[in-house]
Amino acid sequence: MGNNELLEMVRKKAEGWLSQSYNEETRVAVQALLDNEDPTELIESFYKDLEFGTGGLRGIMGAGSNRMNIYTVGAATQGLSNYLKKEFAELEEIKVVIGHDCRNNSRKFAEISADIFSANGIKVYLFEDLRPTPEISFAIRRLGCQSGIILTASHNPKEYNGYKAYWNDGAQMIAPHDRNTIAEVNKIRNAAEIRFKGNPALIEVIGKEMDAQYIEALTTISLSPEAIARNNDMKIVYTPIHGTGVKMVPDALKAYGFTNIIHVPEQDVVSGDFPTVISPNPEEPAALSMAVEKARETDAELVLATDPDGDRVGAAVKNDAGEWVLLNGNQTALMFVYYLITRWKQLGKVQGKEYIVKTIVTTETIRVIAERNGVEMYDVYTGFKWIADVMRKNEGKKSYIGGGEESYGFLCEDFVRDKDAISACAILAEIAAWAKDQGKTLYQLLQQIYVEYGFSKELGISVTKKGKSGAEEIEAMMKNFRENPLTEIAGSKVTLFRDFGKLKAISYEDNEEIALNMPTTSNVLQYFTEDKTKVSIRPSGTEPKIKFYCEVHSKIKGLEDLPKANEEAEEKINRIKASLGI
Repeated sequence: MGNNELLEMVRKKAEGWLSQSYNEETRVAVQALLDNEDPTELIESFYKDLEFGTGGLRGIMGAGSNRMNIYTVGAATQGLSNYLKKEFAELEEIKVVIGHDCRNNSRKFAEISADIFSANGIKVYLFEDLRPTPEISFAIRRLGCQSGIILTASHNPKEYNGYKAYWNDGAQMIAPHDRNTIAEVNKIRNAAEIRFKGNPALIEVIGKEMDAQYIEALTTISLSPEAIARNNDMKIVYTPIHGTGVKMVPDALKAYGFTNIIHVPEQDVVSGDFPTVISPNPEEPAALSMAVEKARETDAELVLATDPDGDRVGAAVKNDAGEWVLLNGNQTALMFVYYLITRWKQLGKVQGKEYIVKTIVTTETIRVIAERNGVEMYDVYTGFKWIADVMRKNEGKKSYIGGGEESYGFLCEDFVRDKDAISACAILAEIAAWAKDQGKTLYQLLQQIYVEYGFSKELGISVTKKGKSGAEEIEAMMKNFRENPLTEIAGSKVTLFRDFGKLKAISYEDNEEIALNMPTTSNVLQYFTEDKTKVSIRPSGTEPKIKFYCEVHSKIKGLEDLPKANEEAEEKINRIKASLGI
């Protein structure tokens, strides 16, 4: 499509938003876009419709079909309502849960969604105030609902909001339900087709009772209560980074038995403007800087942080020199898997039907831990809905130990079906107490894991390409990597190339093509080399980014080998970046 055709298309689409079906505020905003001599913002706002990705509906707030607003949220809710009524036509009552985070407009979008569901004859359980994403998943299962949504853009910047949709098992929707819902959403061409006038009789506000049930359930997964009792006064600094964790993490830690939780008062303030950080993402060192400073002031032993919707956890620990270091998502996942499997075995809970799950871009050291301990491991696509899919298929047949991804998400329990930073905070604190019982810090425990199972170092690199032109550039980059596979990376020969978009792999060692057994295709490429290096490339499903995941391995004999191994790994990752041209 040429520039003139594109502009004509978006103008026509935008003019449709000037009808009386849209409120005055929206009409004024759209007219301003149409009147602007520079059409860039008009194009960005209307050149496409928001779509469900790995994390649902997500976008910048504003007027337009490619923006988060009451009409795109309304169309999503109306489309989901239409699909639920078809899919569960035999039920006397269809029920949904609605939650939201701290973001600007999240409460408004949640209340409008409640009105739309109820206007369609669907029973709504609406949380009274902001709540973490995992509690929404828990409530869907506990209340026997057919679906649920949460208004959140997770860790994205403040300009964003989003809409995650869940199915009756408490997991984010996958095929066919995501596709079918989108088909229903796409049928809605005008705001007049959205039923905005709610039925208050079908809206029930929930809150503290569900909180209590959730916290009580979380205490049942504790594996080392005696260690906590002996170390209950450990100093733990916690920050919710202005988000939903402020409601639940301190209560969960207290329920586990921890008595010395130190807050960062400025970041306990609930705000969609995230006033103390540039980005409310626990993956970013700057987001934890205030908590780490508080830990220095108070001589704490552990720093914990959660993102705005309470599903991702960040952590910082002291190294042997007393310096605070941030753990990345692969390192926390390693510790979770190591601890959970170790304690399950010690408690006699490993009977031969246990399993863990990781995503394909998460460290391969997890596979080594699982295999050596006789625990089955599943590799799934990025997005926690795929971990939940394995849990769904294994329900009643096998025992779930835990599952996680490199992007700071882990789930330690099976009664929630999305990553859970509330339980992750509690279990990380428990691991710290368990390690302390053995005379170790969390940092020293991680070093022990490296010595026992092999050293690995991982680095995720995100290259941002905004807007329509950025999306086209990302598409071109993926096409080039796919059609011209790398033959060596950082001087090591590529032995295996996986293309999950085609569900095919090429083994260069055996000179054969291999079919990949995955539930669907995904736009992900992976390279493995002779020296066990792994490089994964994928466009983000929720952000305007192309992501590169680098992972290198080496064997070490003892703790004294770690500094050299780390130095060599850093140098090698720099060479990998050069090989990738990034």
